[in-house]
Amino acid sequence: MIELLKAFIIGGAICAVGQLLIDFTKLTPARILTGFVVAGVILSAVGLYKPLADFGGAGASVPLTGFGHLLADGVRKAVDRDGFVGVFTGGLTASAAGITTALLAGLAASLVFKQKDKS
Repeated sequence: MIELLKAFIIGGAICAVGQLLIDFTKLTPARILTGFVVAGVILSAVGLYKPLADFGGAGASVPLTGFGHLLADGVRKAVDRDGFVGVFTGGLTASAAGITTALLAGLAASLVFKQKDKS
């Protein structure tokens, strides 16, 4: 039960930051989403996101900041294992399962639901 509360607090705080950016800046949603991924990479690089993810669980790993953390962690591990080549392969290797799941879910939705014209 306490894990759910922690996830709710951390995930809610991340979403609240996003809502504040939408309400009080002229940033487009695409720039905000990209900013969240970059923020996850930066926070992971300086060692701040891992403790947050350990504390918040899914509340920290599900939002886009968690995707940035996943990419940075994958690159870090691949560089340790493979050297410089890991810079190019680590992020995709670490996130392959999530990306594949998203693509397959999108494909399944496109097969199940009928397309509607906007007009």
